[in-house]
Amino acid sequence: MDINYELYKVFYHVAKSLSFSEAADTLFISQSAVSQSIKTLEKRLNQILFIRSTKRVALTKEGELLLKHIEPAINLISRGENQLCADPKSGVQLRIGASDTICRYYLVPYLNNFHKKYPNIHIKVTNATSFQCAKLLERNDVDVIITNSPNAGLNNMMQILPVKEFKDIFIANPEAFPLNDHPITLQELQLNPILMLDKRSTTSMFLHNLFLENSLDLVPAIELSSNDLLIDLAKIGLGIAFIPDFCVKELSDLAVINTTKEIPSRMLVVAYNTDIPLSDAAKYFIDNLTENMY
Repeated sequence: MDINYELYKVFYHVAKSLSFSEAADTLFISQSAVSQSIKTLEKRLNQILFIRSTKRVALTKEGELLLKHIEPAINLISRGENQLCADPKSGVQLRIGASDTICRYYLVPYLNNFHKKYPNIHIKVTNATSFQCAKLLERNDVDVIITNSPNAGLNNMMQILPVKEFKDIFIANPEAFPLNDHPITLQELQLNPILMLDKRSTTSMFLHNLFLENSLDLVPAIELSSNDLLIDLAKIGLGIAFIPDFCVKELSDLAVINTTKEIPSRMLVVAYNTDIPLSDAAKYFIDNLTENMY
């Protein structure tokens, strides 16, 4: 069956967004052109791919099956285009997704090692929350992501490898919050202003879930998008900050507040799409990250 690739491309974008208008915007074509392409594809396949209504679009079972086969093909083509269109002077790109915190406090030495090994390969780093990084990988906007785990955005289409185990800690200015002489309960902790990352972050989800598991409703005093700012605000006594332990190299002006409830460890992981071949350079980068875990 000879079907134009562009029809499958339109189908892919409608299926991923479940929106004819969003697909049209992404492809820079009219919504009517998108609708006509889908009708043509359905006619040629003799299958209904979408359930359309005035309020929503949904995939039929046939549409879901087709998407499972089309998505890897689209990703492979996109990956090839990205490599061919890369600056020939810099060679292929390594596209990495990671949060600001992970980039600053963990990735720098690994990026340095990679650059020494592959000086002609351009490193493109996209900063986003760990959850958003998983979505970037799902859309093939990056080759590799380094994220916190657990992470609801990670899925079984991704190869996920552990990189580093870490603990989250509560820190505060001991003069403003003299609570570091003995472990305190989460209930006692809750009586103080809590400084934490905003709700879009996996760290925020993790802490909220910890409190919910203990029948407590956490209401933070301040939510920010930067661990650096949380540390700065903790230093001046505005509250108790919740941050990963690898963010604090030294505890000058700060003290760790221990809790009677043990805070579970989390993991930094590296992930990539299993259906897209990795370059030798990307394999080296991943091996370098994971070598201490095995």
